[in-house]
Amino acid sequence: MATTSQSSTRARLRQGMVFRFRDVDTRFGVSRRTTARLAKQLGMTETEVIHFAIAQLAREQLPTYEPDDAALTPKQLKRIKQLEPQGRMQTTERLF
Repeated sequence: MATTSQSSTRARLRQGMVFRFRDVDTRFGVSRRTTARLAKQLGMTETEVIHFAIAQLAREQLPTYEPDDAALTPKQLKRIKQLEPQGRMQTTERLF
């Protein structure tokens, strides 16, 4: 009889997706040959190359923090002024 832990592990192992290589390399896809060449060059398996590429894309494209559109509080503004020397720059209405 399978335990809950074993059932959970089996369910995770069944999760996956079908990955179809392109016939030729394009901007949005690669051929099996290119993936195999990358795997050999990097000393990885083809699966590791695919995970590596997706992980790199995620690091580049996905934010690593929650967006914060709130205005600074008076306390935060005061602390910034304490940390940053004031009077070095002058604001102006013109760019040139």
